[in-house]
Amino acid sequence: MDGWKRAAGSIALIAATTACGTDAPPKNPPSAAETVTSTTRTPRVVDESGRPAITFDPCLDLPDDVLVEAEFDPRSKRPSEYPMESYTFLGCSFKSATPSPGIPHRSRLTILSGNVTLEEEWEKDGHISTRTSVNGRDALLQLDPNNKNTCAINVRTDFGMVTFRRTHFPDDARKLPIDEWCEGLDHTVALFDPHLHP
Repeated sequence: MDGWKRAAGSIALIAATTACGTDAPPKNPPSAAETVTSTTRTPRVVDESGRPAITFDPCLDLPDDVLVEAEFDPRSKRPSEYPMESYTFLGCSFKSATPSPGIPHRSRLTILSGNVTLEEEWEKDGHISTRTSVNGRDALLQLDPNNKNTCAINVRTDFGMVTFRRTHFPDDARKLPIDEWCEGLDHTVALFDPHLHP
């Protein structure tokens, strides 16, 4: 996944719109058919690759109560986008809530929703990947010994895959034992899984 991220770079998009009044007379009230609200959301970023549209936005589609249950602070969300000609990633990162007895240090969870396939990810990073599953979804567990205190799980979706990458930040900046890097991440992904669009 690091290769995709390096190739894309980070682009932050913030859009604001304003409406101005006019002196035109009011229009007739809309009909009932016209007042129906669309449930289709325009994606933050689209590309011209012909790949499927990304239907899960990690900054918009995870309920706050689920983030709290996973011990991440919803108020800390930071969006990111990685639009390329041949693929796209929508990202969102969250900081852990106040350290608790079960999690005695801080961590950051970065979620990347992309229209690349799990097979492409295996071809690129198979040397650090192990095939697994989460709630019945095909997944790759990625553990790179050179990526300090970090573990990732990529899960298959109809549009491509979603990557969940967690990094621990111990207060003393030490490197945790490698068998602790992935501990509990599968449980976090399982909590979020029902909110991923197929």
